Amino acid sequence: MDSRRTVREIRGCKGKKKLVVLTCYDYPMARILDRCEIDIILVGDSLGNVVLGYGSTLPVTMDDMIHHARAVMRARPRAFVVFDLPFGSFQSSVEAAVENAIRAIKETSADAVKLEGGKRNHETIRRLVEMGIPVMGHVGLTPQSVLGMSGYHVQGRGAAGEALLEEAKGLEAAGCFAIVLESIPASLGGRVTRELAIPTIGIGAGPECDGQVLVLHDMLGLYDDLRPKFVKRFAEIGESVEAAVRAYKNEVEDGSFPGKEHSFGEGRG
Repeated sequence: MDSRRTVREIRGCKGKKKLVVLTCYDYPMARILDRCEIDIILVGDSLGNVVLGYGSTLPVTMDDMIHHARAVMRARPRAFVVFDLPFGSFQSSVEAAVENAIRAIKETSADAVKLEGGKRNHETIRRLVEMGIPVMGHVGLTPQSVLGMSGYHVQGRGAAGEALLEEAKGLEAAGCFAIVLESIPASLGGRVTRELAIPTIGIGAGPECDGQVLVLHDMLGLYDDLRPKFVKRFAEIGESVEAAVRAYKNEVEDGSFPGKEHSFGEGRG
């Protein structure tokens, strides 16, 4: 990849290439993800949990999101970067949503915004798309609705699957270029994927989705407060960090660090 990915490229992957998506919140990780040629970087409001230490995504603000999105964009990623609109930034009115989406794009140079929810967002999505702001949808388990959903539960089982399918179709009709499907039965994830012309990005939605996303800190083993079933730990970086910190502590306490090789003499060099 020699240049930034585009909406047209992302949509063109439907049925041809699985889209690889990860969350990211800072400059060094964005550099690593870009070296790995990740297709889409989501600056997710999950930073509330895995970076800021909140118990949910609800306290995350626009200022928080802009701060982290700017850090990601300083890495000049070739990946397509999506800015996750946080709770309270788009629900109150179409006008508020438009204002915050404009701010997200102007202040960070992200490529698109993402918002959670179905029918209630149709007018907002249409307005943003008309203005030239690409929108990624998100249905199924929507963490910003955790209070109304009474926790983090699988969505779309049984008869509820038909309603979720219609929600996804409605988001496509409103103008979304892609949709995140979270925590739904694998069979439903496959059905939604087959019936939409735009890519589906699964997170706990089965293998038939057009792409997959995970929270970076979950898949690296850096976050233990929640361990969803759909997360595969591809590394245990948290354990490695703890071992390194303990080794550093021991060497400082016993005087072996810093050694001669880490110290400056009177001469040059």
